[in-house]
Amino acid sequence: MEKLITGIHHVTAIASGAQENIDFYTGILGVRLVKKTVNFDAQGVYHIYYGDEQGNPGSILTFFPYSGLVKGRHGKGFLNTTAFSVPYSALDFWLDRLKRFDIKFQEPQERFEKEVVVYLEDMDGLGLELVFNDIDTRPGFTYGLIPLEHAIKGFYSVEIWEEGYERTAAILTGQLDHVLIAEKGNRFRFAAQNSPGNYIDILCSPDSLKGLSGSGTVHHLAFSTPTKETQLLVREKIVQRSLNPTPVLDRQYFTSIYFREPGGVLFEIATAGPGFSVDEDEKHLGEALKLPPWYEHNRAQIEKELVPVKVNLEKYK
Repeated sequence: MEKLITGIHHVTAIASGAQENIDFYTGILGVRLVKKTVNFDAQGVYHIYYGDEQGNPGSILTFFPYSGLVKGRHGKGFLNTTAFSVPYSALDFWLDRLKRFDIKFQEPQERFEKEVVVYLEDMDGLGLELVFNDIDTRPGFTYGLIPLEHAIKGFYSVEIWEEGYERTAAILTGQLDHVLIAEKGNRFRFAAQNSPGNYIDILCSPDSLKGLSGSGTVHHLAFSTPTKETQLLVREKIVQRSLNPTPVLDRQYFTSIYFREPGGVLFEIATAGPGFSVDEDEKHLGEALKLPPWYEHNRAQIEKELVPVKVNLEKYK
């Protein structure tokens, strides 16, 4: 039987500045800017997408940058850490690169078998990790700043803090085709596919404060489903759990439904296609401001409200 959920599609977070965000992710981390558009629910705000070369599900980190927004707080009921997958042999390279650009990080730690983790934060305090491993067979992407053999391959995992893991785990295993694949201490790891880019770690963290939204926090976690038909089947399963999902929404590069899981994290179910090349050639992803057809009539006003941004790699060579 075909799985309705195949893994992580994307993670969407909140930032305080668009250009600073682009500088950090393309310049320091070297991931690809795959789409520059606007928040479909607030057209005066950018929506910036990063990913691998094609922007495949399991690699896509996106941001809503709101200038001057108050900083948020990590805590219970939030996805607090997004982890990138990098080759095990790249550890020294990345430690040197983070030091070179004065990015504070925690010393490498072993987690589960055959993975070494380095925790860091972006300029807004968004929790990130580099997970060094030898099990990820996906190709990396590089603008040329990062040697290909050291390049980020996409996500490795995400980390959600909860009062307890049981209620969220019940949704993952009952409605979203996940299984428990590992546990250690207060960490429980689930996956729809047992491969990097699809791991959902739940940390039981009852003594933590509740998270607060703002810059440097995650807005939602999206799971990938193959088609619009499988999306509707997932939606029906969510309805049966009385979790009140939204109608299907057109996000141009995929269609989406949203609901809030019992622990408080906003979940999305997004279709794998049509993808980011639907309105832009793959060689030129992220170069132009792309708008959905229903906003094109207002392009002049939208461009007037947005501060121009661009990928500028020179100072990160």
